[in-house]
Amino acid sequence: MNNSVGNTARLIGAGLRALLVLTVICGVIYPLAVTGIAQVAFNDKANGSEIKDKSGQVVGSSLIGQTYNLPKHDPDDPEEAAKPDLKWFQPRPSNGLGTNSVNTRYSLILSGATNKAADNPDLIKLVTDAKDAVIADNSTATYKVKPEDVPADAVTSSGSGLDPNISPAYAKIQTHRIAEQNNLDVKQVDKLVADHTTGRTLGFMGEPRVNVLELNTALKALTKS
Repeated sequence: MNNSVGNTARLIGAGLRALLVLTVICGVIYPLAVTGIAQVAFNDKANGSEIKDKSGQVVGSSLIGQTYNLPKHDPDDPEEAAKPDLKWFQPRPSNGLGTNSVNTRYSLILSGATNKAADNPDLIKLVTDAKDAVIADNSTATYKVKPEDVPADAVTSSGSGLDPNISPAYAKIQTHRIAEQNNLDVKQVDKLVADHTTGRTLGFMGEPRVNVLELNTALKALTKS
């Protein structure tokens, strides 16, 4: 009987010691080591890939897309369509993005693709309407957008619905409208796009892209200067 109680006590003691050691190693030392390495080696990524404006204020993350729409007349009316604020570069269409403008907080409602087939009538209408809107919004008195110039990412959402990037082609067809809306020279806007265009990863993976939030943050700094 005494041996049984003694063995049980030793097992409980060994278990408690193992629990304490593993808690310190896995719950304290390991997380602190990983966090420390991440902060030193990957500080920007470890802190959410934050983008800051000229004043140092965080305006969002380079990993999550945002929309740039005019305020609704009635914010509580779900039927009222949000209209794009044409002084900003516009991202890919998506039902997964909450409304936002540069330098303010945004609300993420949901994310995800439409999951509709290519021949789905609703999807065809969405793409057709989006294409018409892109042509209308980006055509100016001196520049007309041709239907064949509208890239696919201008009228379709990404798989996640949160793509923060657009193609250089989509950014390019917006430059004349941006210049007109902000009283800038087109060459200034073209340079802005070129400066914020990222090439293929390692030179061969993915496609060239433009981060819309980074571009709009730079645009805001340019218009304020």
